[in-house]
Amino acid sequence: MTNEQAQSILEELRTGAKSNIAIDKADFLVFRQSLMAAEDVLNFRGTARHHGITIYTYEPNWS
Repeated sequence: MTNEQAQSILEELRTGAKSNIAIDKADFLVFRQSLMAAEDVLNFRGTARHHGITIYTYEPNWS
């Protein structure tokens, strides 16, 4: 995964084009770097699953 792909995934979640996205452990560090740089980082919610997969959703004001 590249930073551009991670940015595209974040935008798809923001706009509602996708309701959730699964990130595997091989792509996690690149994705997380883009996620932490986002202004609305607190609106993203990650749920850990088995085998290093994390499911991300966009839920404004969830925290």
